[in-house]
Amino acid sequence: MPQELPGGRDRAVTEPEVEALVHGICFKTGPPRCTGAELEWLVLDSAHPDHPVSPERLEAAHAAVGALPLQSRLTVEPGGQLELSSLPAASLMECIDGLDSDLTAVRAALGALGLTLHGLGHDTRQPVGPRILRHPRYEAMETFFDRTGPAGRQMMRATASVQVCLDAGYEEPGPLGHGRRWRLSHLLGAVFVSAFANSPAPAGPYAGWRSARQGVWTDLDGRRTLAPPLDGDPRTVWTRHALDTDVMCVRARDGQPWDVPEGLTFREWVRAGGPRPPTAADLDYHLTTLFPPVRPRGHLELRMIDAQPGEDGWMVPVAVAAALFDDLEASETAYRAVKGLGDRAGPRPAPRNPLWLAAARHGPADPDLRAVAVTCFRAAVQALPRMGASGRVRDAVAAFEDRYVSRGRCPADELYDRYQHGEGPRT
Repeated sequence: MPQELPGGRDRAVTEPEVEALVHGICFKTGPPRCTGAELEWLVLDSAHPDHPVSPERLEAAHAAVGALPLQSRLTVEPGGQLELSSLPAASLMECIDGLDSDLTAVRAALGALGLTLHGLGHDTRQPVGPRILRHPRYEAMETFFDRTGPAGRQMMRATASVQVCLDAGYEEPGPLGHGRRWRLSHLLGAVFVSAFANSPAPAGPYAGWRSARQGVWTDLDGRRTLAPPLDGDPRTVWTRHALDTDVMCVRARDGQPWDVPEGLTFREWVRAGGPRPPTAADLDYHLTTLFPPVRPRGHLELRMIDAQPGEDGWMVPVAVAAALFDDLEASETAYRAVKGLGDRAGPRPAPRNPLWLAAARHGPADPDLRAVAVTCFRAAVQALPRMGASGRVRDAVAAFEDRYVSRGRCPADELYDRYQHGEGPRT
């Protein structure tokens, strides 16, 4: 829950107060206990998956799915993508079982309408489709991102991901301490980009990339999607990064258009007090408009993984990430494996440093990333039985390792093979 201030969250705040608020809520430390996931999906026509789906059909689908009694939170993305967000779960299997049950219900509802969920990181079948959501948030977001090029509309309307949410870790140093988990997430994040790359681009600015979705995020505005420096206290560097990032919008009431200031950081907004004095609620909202590859929201939100193919594909990154962060032995193995990647990353922040760009462009064809992926997947496979993972989950991870990781391939490679034979998306 957001930290409370005397006088409520709708009164004007001072600079020391906003620094204290961000510093206090970004990392909630303690024993790693909870797992969560957010699954984004493209919605395709079952019979003609390479054809666009009209806004009217998408709206009917959203209404049908929205009437279901789901455990997860259902949201609609600006291009019509569907997202299921699990509740914080006390175990890996509680998280997976809850999402799997909801997905079964969602697929059945969509199937009755001739539609299907499709796991693909970037929809390149057509020019960017219409934005079907008219909420002021998305009007403002589009205006903001249009200032720096077309990547914002691509991100909003044509991308999908698997996001994994894990506890920040202990306050104290050590294998499960929040400082090391923060660093691990940024180095292992590049490995996840490469291993789970599933957004090939046959043409355009990302032609040949294994993760065009990652290319889109790389090309968004120059600070909002970047990681902060990793060479300081995580709370301090994130607080500075968050407050020195431009405000995307200033919300208005009564249905009025939201203001989209240009070149105004949150810190400057607090100091200047205009266009109106910011409140703690404005700070809460500002933090939701920051999109780094790892976002601290009390827990760690891993945002770099493309949506995955097949009915069970999404389970693999959720299970592998949970194993490599929360199983002590696997976490030690992963940290030793990724430490050497720090030199390749260099001083530039993710996702714009050489390591992350190599992961997005080449996937596990990059020999360093492939070697680390092999080590980490083996550690995850060994850890999953200790974590109580079901046979279905263990089989899905083992099959992914055999089909892709051990061969230096990723799901995008299979899609490129299909494109070479003139085939479109397969649902």
